[in-house]
Amino acid sequence: MSKEAKGKIKDSIFTNLFGQKRYMRELYLALHPEDSISEDELKTVTLENVLVDDIYNDLGFLAKDTLITMVEAQSTWNWNMALRLLMYYVETVRKEYVGVESEKLYGSKAIFIPRPEMYVVYTGSRQERPETITLSSAHFMGQKSDVEVTIHMLYGGGSDIIGQYVEFTRVIDSWIRKLGRTKDAVLEAISECVKRNVLKEYLSDHESEVLDIMTTLFDQESLTKQMMNRQYRMGDARRLVNDVENIMSHYGVSLAEACDVTRCSVEEYYRAKNLLNSEM
Repeated sequence: MSKEAKGKIKDSIFTNLFGQKRYMRELYLALHPEDSISEDELKTVTLENVLVDDIYNDLGFLAKDTLITMVEAQSTWNWNMALRLLMYYVETVRKEYVGVESEKLYGSKAIFIPRPEMYVVYTGSRQERPETITLSSAHFMGQKSDVEVTIHMLYGGGSDIIGQYVEFTRVIDSWIRKLGRTKDAVLEAISECVKRNVLKEYLSDHESEVLDIMTTLFDQESLTKQMMNRQYRMGDARRLVNDVENIMSHYGVSLAEACDVTRCSVEEYYRAKNLLNSEM
């Protein structure tokens, strides 16, 4: 029987793949097929803990004089993507180009900052798929502003590396529906993608790493779900105990009488009380 791996990761497949110079170059050329670039002209500037807390699905890299920032959006559509990437760009400029010498901002010479390009790779199933999202359309009801941000949406569908990545996520999802969130599902997805020439070289060269990332992700998601369920149970327990004890205090009745009013048993009250005590 397959077992889910345990642990905590910072990488996602998205950042692991495109964080490698070879595939970063393919990504840039997919965005700019008219251009040419070498791996030496690319520099990773991904910032940790700017857009997410645990599993990083954001990517930043410098290509010549352009700073490309990119986020993977999965099943959930997020209208804050323009704002999030604006914050990412500003933080990158502050950290990489202004630094601690803030007096540069008050000098007469303009500080070099890279030209921004912002993208979201969307791998979900939303039917409406705009080509771009702007700050004004998302936050200002389309009214013009002195600050504007344009996010280019990428949905895959082609044979370039972006299209292959999106297809890989679909194959993974398909096998998860069949086999659950297990190592077997990941292995079957990798095998299918290699046969179909979807990220073939990456998956062949990094199979164990991909397997580790995905199974650890499954475990982390399972842990998060358990924590959310426990928080829900804790909330129910707190409400039950508060209701019973408020009735006892206000009306001067016994525990059994208060439980009758709240339609719970004395045993349920004590179970809820013990659950709350376990958190102290």
